[in-house]
Amino acid sequence: MCGIVGVFGRSPVSSVIYESLSMLQHRGQDAAGIATCFEDRFYLEKGNGLITDVFDAGNMARLLGNMGVGHVRYPTAGCASVAEAQPFYVNSPYGIIFAHNGNLTNVSEIVDSLFRTDMRHLNTSSDSEVMLNVFAHAMARRGAVQPNEFDVFAAVEEVHRRCKGGYAVIAMVAGVGLIAFRDLNGIRPLVFGSRGQGDDAEYMIASESVALQVAGFDLDHDLAPGEVVFIDMQGTVYRHESLLAHEKAPCLFEYVYLARPDSVLDGASVYQCRINMGTKLAEKIKREWAHIPIDVVIPIPSTSRVAAQEIATRLQLPYRDALVRNRYVGRTFIMPGQAQRRQSIRRKLNPIPQVFQGKNVLLVDDSIVRGTTIREIIAMVREQGAKKVYVSSAAPPVRFPNVYGIDMPARSELIASGRDVRQLADDIGADELIFQDLDDLKQAITEAAPGLTHFDTSVFDGVYVTGDITEEYLNTLEQKRNDAAKHTEDVASHITRNLSAHL
Repeated sequence: MCGIVGVFGRSPVSSVIYESLSMLQHRGQDAAGIATCFEDRFYLEKGNGLITDVFDAGNMARLLGNMGVGHVRYPTAGCASVAEAQPFYVNSPYGIIFAHNGNLTNVSEIVDSLFRTDMRHLNTSSDSEVMLNVFAHAMARRGAVQPNEFDVFAAVEEVHRRCKGGYAVIAMVAGVGLIAFRDLNGIRPLVFGSRGQGDDAEYMIASESVALQVAGFDLDHDLAPGEVVFIDMQGTVYRHESLLAHEKAPCLFEYVYLARPDSVLDGASVYQCRINMGTKLAEKIKREWAHIPIDVVIPIPSTSRVAAQEIATRLQLPYRDALVRNRYVGRTFIMPGQAQRRQSIRRKLNPIPQVFQGKNVLLVDDSIVRGTTIREIIAMVREQGAKKVYVSSAAPPVRFPNVYGIDMPARSELIASGRDVRQLADDIGADELIFQDLDDLKQAITEAAPGLTHFDTSVFDGVYVTGDITEEYLNTLEQKRNDAAKHTEDVASHITRNLSAHL
């Protein structure tokens, strides 16, 4: 889960990219980067931290040019070192800047062929660099001195053939133009927008529509599965859809948690989707919990707020924002280690005591993944004098690892894996626990966008839409990407940074 943006403008674009990245900061807090192009030369600034940490007036002034790419990162594959901050760059062929959101599922196979057949060197453990080199090799194979749209489409087609998984990519080729493409199943989101007309038209591609909106771009369309958009140096837009593409299957978790509520993804308003989730969960509560006395509905901020409001309305119960969020603490879900997530929860949320005292409380969460957050919150609510603590989740239990770019790789870290609902309730300390049904969740999205009927639901049901995920793959992934492995990488990265500072 990263955020990417690319802009083709008629005037300097660095500030536009910065503002758009600020609207995508929720998609990654680990690192940020911007690359621009001026007279066939690239200007690149990137580093660890939020965009406000990485960019200042000085380095923004160095980002010259009317075309550029931006990225906010959180680590799924690879470590969190500054070397793996994006965008990435290779100088051959032409000079290519590359930003990627997602995760490849056949990296080891590609790495072997890159070394033995393509004779290309990799400098990091990031699958984004792997994909960049696949694309660069494909462009080089065309052998064009001045590539045209057919060269670009053929190169992206080769990427689709070699790379499996979920991905959204924005690339910039010096002297050629801006390129964006989406994986063959449309798992990871990518939208295209424009502002102005004729010779003054400008274009933006981004992970979510809010990035377009803040800069005054109008949403034109979501890229289709396997679609590539190419904007040449004169501003002419070319589109091509791959014959290898499958039925669109966007990640269901985007609508539950990842995307902002003011975004529209694949024609579905995320806000309306979350209203629909609340409606359907309220109906289930009526069916199964009619005997349970609930005094007040309280959301766990902030992603669950929309669903919680709808639940309170449908159940005719008071709604209270009684857990106050500290906006200066990041999203705990995308923090890189369990210990760091746990330490952040009480700094992130503070209860209003009088709302809880002597009450039977219904807490509404968007989802329950590792269980760290909800367990701490339940303990906090009981400390405030709540009589009973009931918990509802707008999503089904997350029981399976995600392999397409969300940080849920280790089955052992998913609290619902191998447990039934009663065991889960006991584990987190809830008096009762209820989850959204998967069919209801899918229907909540389809009702917001009737043409959208097929989804990647792998984290809930273990069905991986790319069809290439084996038990052996999941076991290997768990060993590489659980919290213990991340801790080792973080320590190694910290030592490397300290050594570099003293050399």
